[in-house]
Parts: sequence; C-alpha cells; structure tokens
Amino acid sequence: MALITTGNALIRDLEKFDALGVYVPLEGGFEGRYRRRLRAAGYVTLHITARGLGDLAAYLTGVHGVRPPHLGKKSSGSGAAVGYTYYVPPIVNYQLEQLPPKSKGLVLWIIEGHILSNEEIEFLVNLPKLEPRVKVVIERGGDRAFRWTPLQQTLLAS
Repeated sequence: MALITTGNALIRDLEKFDALGVYVPLEGGFEGRYRRRLRAAGYVTLHITARGLGDLAAYLTGVHGVRPPHLGKKSSGSGAAVGYTYYVPPIVNYQLEQLPPKSKGLVLWIIEGHILSNEEIEFLVNLPKLEPRVKVVIERGGDRAFRWTPLQQTLLAS
C-alpha cells in the first residue's frame, strides 16, 4: 500500500456496495486516514464500537431505553429496585437529521466488529437499503495491510 493514499478506491467501493468489511493492521492509524478521506469526499462519519450495543435495530434506528448503573441508588415505588429507565433517540436517525445540506450521507464506522453475530452483520448489510443515505464500514479483524471486501462476503466467510 502506498504511503499516501487518496482513498478513492475505498470511497468508490463503499458507494457501490453500501457496506464494507475492513481488515486493519493491529498497530492502527490507517482507519483514521480513510475516515479523513471520507469526510473530504463529503460524508459525515460516526465512529462507534460494537461492544455493548445490544439490539442493533433498536439502538441504531429506534427509540430505546437505557438503564445506567444505579450505583447503590434505587428507584422509589413498588417496582424492581434497578434504577430508572431513560429513553434515548435512535442514533442513526438523529445523525441523519443533523447532516449538513451538501453532505453525501452518513458513514457508520464500527470498530471491534468481530464480536457481532451473523444476524447483526446481516442487519447492517441491509441497513443502507432501509436508509439510502447511510453507508456502513465494519472492522472485521486484523491483517498486515489495510484491505476491504463487501460486508456480505465477510458474512459468508464467517
């Protein structure tokens, strides 16, 4: 791989396939360069981790309840003493509402994607079909050089 890369091939494949599985060198650094290239091409990137996401459909596209750790404080009333439930807006829909007018769309960059199940990967493959302004990049594992394949092909390989 060239020391300075334009990222055009990644952007072209992302626009063609809508969802990519990337394999990055474990020492890091390359993903930041490609995220900068995506931003320069007109995309807004949202960088999240796959750990602790729970139900992807609810977390990304629906209003979902979260219950923070209660730290010894219990809810009042006759219900379970597990703390209050707070409702959070859908992450992807909220980000799409905040896009600049001339933006090409939202790139959802998910790190540690090797822990996702096949059903969750399949949902992320279909997410750009549900919302065309969303593109998905998932880090599926490590490699000696930065490379990518369509996310559907990584699903078949696992």
